[in-house]
Amino acid sequence: MFNKLFSPFHIGDCEIVNRLVVPAMVANYCNEDGTATDRYIAYHEAKAKGGWGLIITEDYAVNQNAMGYKYIGGFWNDDQIVSHKKLTDTIHQYDTKIFCQIYHAGRQSNRFVNGGVQPVAPSAIPCPWLRELPRELTIPEIEQIVEEFGDCALRAKKAGFDGVEIHAAHGYLIAEFLSPYVNKRTDKYGGCLENRVRFLQEIYENVRSKVGTDFPVIVRFSADEVVEGGRDMAESRVLAKLFEEWGFDALHVSSGVYGDHNKGIVSPMYVPHAWTVDFAAEIKKLVNIPVITVNRINDPRMAENILELNKADFVAMGRGSLADPNLPNKAKAGDLTSIRYCVGCMQGCVGNLLKGDSITCLVNPSLGREDELDYEPVEEPKTVFIAGAGPGGLEAARTAAIKGHRVTLFEKRGFLGGQFKSAAYPPFKGELATYTAWISNELNKLGVEIRLNTELTKEVVQAEQPDTVIVATGGSPVVPAIKGINKAHVVTAEDVLLGNVPTGDRIVVAGGGEVGGETAAHLGMQQREVTIVEMLPAILSELDGVNRYHLKNILKEYEVKQYTSTKVVEILDDGVVIENSQGQFTIPAETVVLALGYKPNHKLAEELQSVHHNVITIAGAVKTSNALVATKEGFDAGLSIGSTESNLVTV
Repeated sequence: MFNKLFSPFHIGDCEIVNRLVVPAMVANYCNEDGTATDRYIAYHEAKAKGGWGLIITEDYAVNQNAMGYKYIGGFWNDDQIVSHKKLTDTIHQYDTKIFCQIYHAGRQSNRFVNGGVQPVAPSAIPCPWLRELPRELTIPEIEQIVEEFGDCALRAKKAGFDGVEIHAAHGYLIAEFLSPYVNKRTDKYGGCLENRVRFLQEIYENVRSKVGTDFPVIVRFSADEVVEGGRDMAESRVLAKLFEEWGFDALHVSSGVYGDHNKGIVSPMYVPHAWTVDFAAEIKKLVNIPVITVNRINDPRMAENILELNKADFVAMGRGSLADPNLPNKAKAGDLTSIRYCVGCMQGCVGNLLKGDSITCLVNPSLGREDELDYEPVEEPKTVFIAGAGPGGLEAARTAAIKGHRVTLFEKRGFLGGQFKSAAYPPFKGELATYTAWISNELNKLGVEIRLNTELTKEVVQAEQPDTVIVATGGSPVVPAIKGINKAHVVTAEDVLLGNVPTGDRIVVAGGGEVGGETAAHLGMQQREVTIVEMLPAILSELDGVNRYHLKNILKEYEVKQYTSTKVVEILDDGVVIENSQGQFTIPAETVVLALGYKPNHKLAEELQSVHHNVITIAGAVKTSNALVATKEGFDAGLSIGSTESNLVTV
């Protein structure tokens, strides 16, 4: 099945056992001083155990003020070598090679993460995300940074890395010099391409002079910055040939810069799979050194196709490796249904980083905790009843079963997934269903008893006396006291998405949050006349900027009308009375869809308090949240059964 994917290939003198690469992704797992933690090492070790041929670690800063994130690695002094030598020694216990990515964040930083100084850049233009005005670098400062890149690479070699990747992509400092989008200089580092590429050429030459000719040095660059005024393939074709002439051992072809309007660095579920592969394919026609491709590739068969078509020599799967570090081993064994696929939600990886936190993963709650988790079966298995088969209940059932407990999962409806099932219905969100399908398969393998169309009640618990009850009953839709809200044509967003109710052609969606916006997009694509009514000044306010940008574009494409700072006053038989600063008026409506949020459904938890001694209540049954929180709490609840901490999560 995978003749290409699991064949060896060389980068310089370094043989990589297969073509699967973990690209650099910020995890924020290191110490603030740039040294490696046990958590950071265990995170990468999980991927080496999982069979990845090459791991490229992220963003090692060349000086203490070059950091774009607070808890990334660094090689600006010799004291940092020891902890990272522990990392490379750990990885080298397996067949995996490990490269160190070295970088300077440039303007894509701020004083809160880079040692308290003003960011620097080729020109004084702020980053769209971070918005702190950078200071233009002087030529002596540029020359100093060039030296620091070489010193950083040498320390990586001393720490046992198999190679280095110079990060010239994604809008960081080197990319800023390369791009007329940011570089407005008129000295020898600005203007024509020959000048703009000078900084990177000097860095490469300095690095090579210090690490030698037998140590792989590769470069990552954005083939298309996907931003107005940025670089595109016309220049990248020229750059690729230059990079080979200089002596780079491989090209890692990526895309993008920071910004909500950019689909390059962070490719959400709204972006097609493997959408930048043709960039790599075009570059590959021009050079004779290996080419690595990346971006929204999460299926090993997709990777095999890319190699078969000779579009690249290696395939990097970033978030695919977060979702399932064991993807290569499972693929090699032909066990594709056991792969836990990335769903492109960006909630735990990109979303957490934007808040300054370390990364997590909705579908893989063990991410970043590999050094602390104990999956050994318990000596005294318990009987565990779980109420609710949403993401929290499903994860609780899975981990409890892994620990050896006897698990029965109760779901009052006829399907698994809870509200996560309907979440897969809006445009571009179909991949969410892969998680539910995956975990259903896992529960079957683990022998979990699943009782669909069966509600867990106080009476059942009293009659069967399980050792532990986990209440994961989620939330119920909010139905405010609006006149006419009980009319027959008033329905919930979930029922609309699941196809449980028909709708008319004129539809008002009450609520412009994520659920309301996605439901409106779903209906808009059916060519209905849809209007969103939202009390806040803007719709989709809880979404990150990238997903909000893409969803707004869909709403615009399908002409979904929007009233913000507006409330629903009354629902009529053929319309909705709304009120805003302009007064009251009526919108025609054949169907009214409620998307006004959820409230915790903790009725069962309250009933069980008086009849059972060990009840754990999680996720939406405690507080309205999202699937990222639900899977983590379910995961933790399942693992904690039988321990002294099992009662910590209670209603």
